[in-house]
Amino acid sequence: MTAYLFVHFREKRTPDGEQVHFGISKDGFNWNAVNNGEPVLWSYKGDKGVRDFTITRTTSGKFVILATDLSLAYGMPNQYDNSWAEIVRNGSDDLVLWESENLTEWSDQRMVTLGDGQFGCLWAPDITYDSDNDEYVVHWSSTHERDDFEEHAIYYARTEDFEAFSEPELLYRKADSGVIDSAMYEEDGTYYCFLKSDANPTGIILVKSESATGPFTRVPAFDRTMEGLEGERYEAPTAMQLEDGRWCLFLDYFGGSPETQGYVPFVADSLEDEFVRADAEFSFPYGFKHGTILPITDEEYDRLDAYEKDPSER
Repeated sequence: MTAYLFVHFREKRTPDGEQVHFGISKDGFNWNAVNNGEPVLWSYKGDKGVRDFTITRTTSGKFVILATDLSLAYGMPNQYDNSWAEIVRNGSDDLVLWESENLTEWSDQRMVTLGDGQFGCLWAPDITYDSDNDEYVVHWSSTHERDDFEEHAIYYARTEDFEAFSEPELLYRKADSGVIDSAMYEEDGTYYCFLKSDANPTGIILVKSESATGPFTRVPAFDRTMEGLEGERYEAPTAMQLEDGRWCLFLDYFGGSPETQGYVPFVADSLEDEFVRADAEFSFPYGFKHGTILPITDEEYDRLDAYEKDPSER
């Protein structure tokens, strides 16, 4: 595989931003928009908007997209009374799912309900393949009724087929602050999970485990990557391994205007090493937000590069 797909949303003030957007790249640094920068998929159920995407290629070759069920364009001024606290407590307990065999023809949107009715909004799902058990670990961040929805933690459910899911369990809780935006990768038999920490420190942290479901311990070396940065302005980590073996970590910077903010790249030889910022090597045609990168083939790249979808098509 020599190309990459970035599934993301755009931080726009209009509903078309909070839909499924694709970017493609031959090298992981220079990106082009698919479908002329227009949405590839629209959400017509739930909150009628989707954010915080993850995508995986299953062992059977099927592609699965999962996303947060949330539209600020529609919901923030309406059912959520312009309150983030209201979303955290009473937002959707569904995730949104699409499936495909070829990245251009997708199933109908499906809502996946997880939990016991005691979670707040389910944010930022990620999918990790657990090779030891031949299962997928779907993990996300949420508050919970047990502490009056005070602190976010990371929860998970297992699935073999994205049809049936196990009961949610706790994946990771940070003792001195909430955590959100889990993104997990396997390297040499170890699972590394990037997280956004709300405090102590505020910013991205890295934990690791020998199992996809923990227990996890901190990787202090990564803290050097965040030194000198405005940690509170970075979230939504996502990473990919380049063809030369290096890792590229993208952090979502939200310190600018909605039209210009987006991902900043960092590069390291391994997930245990300090990452070095690499802005000069990176380009994208517009500000883009919280997503996940998937390696794809040249044939898949060419098909996506030629893909066009009329706005009236669902």
